[in-house]
Amino acid sequence: MSDPAVVLDDLRSESHDLDRLVDGLSPGRWAAATPAEGWTVAHQIAHLAWTDSVALAAVTDPAAFTAEAEKALAAPYSFVDDGAAEGAALPPADLLARWREGRERLLRALREAPPGSRHPWFGPPMSTASMATARLMETWAHGQDVADALGAVRTPTARLAQIARIGFRTRDFSYGVNGLTPPAEPFRVELTAPDGEVWTYGPEDAAQRVTGPALHFALLVTQRAHRADLALRAEGADADRWLDLAQAFAGPPGKGREPKGAA
Repeated sequence: MSDPAVVLDDLRSESHDLDRLVDGLSPGRWAAATPAEGWTVAHQIAHLAWTDSVALAAVTDPAAFTAEAEKALAAPYSFVDDGAAEGAALPPADLLARWREGRERLLRALREAPPGSRHPWFGPPMSTASMATARLMETWAHGQDVADALGAVRTPTARLAQIARIGFRTRDFSYGVNGLTPPAEPFRVELTAPDGEVWTYGPEDAAQRVTGPALHFALLVTQRAHRADLALRAEGADADRWLDLAQAFAGPPGKGREPKGAA
């Protein structure tokens, strides 16, 4: 697992990059529709602010987190939307201030967590590094929605390695959340990083393989693009099936995105 300090530095950098996209937006731009149905730019930032607050509770007040998790279990298909809608109703300046304050509080709490800590979450408890990686993944993914809404093109960075790692590690979760039994056979994933380096995961001799650009793999496992629009190649029936299911985020199966060529 990654060094928590490294992942936390990456999380802060990712948050700052997204902050620069929304800082100074007019109210009309905050209301711009994003690729997530029914969600504006404000909803995306509100969701990050809400999730940061829940993660902070998981790290500092597990009892409060448990209460929030029980609410989620009672309404698994609406609690995320409800949290986003509440924050999106705030004036943009207040929402931005809430997100900034909350993410800094979470960063401090994660940096101060004792070595070996395990934090409750919507699934198995997570280490500090895993919690930070999950927040990085979500920040990057929702940042992609914001960028798409604003017509901005983001430059891929080496921080994609953190998202690729969590995408690979959640293979079995992707099957399970869809009610399927994960394959017993290990997979190999080989991804081309933004600088041309190749990132590898899994045994070198695995027959089931996925190859392609790291950016495209990140878009796939966060369900920000349909596999038909990505240059990912699967070798083996199980690997091919995984590319239809891949989901690096907690919760019920995501709806994914329609292919760009779809009517």
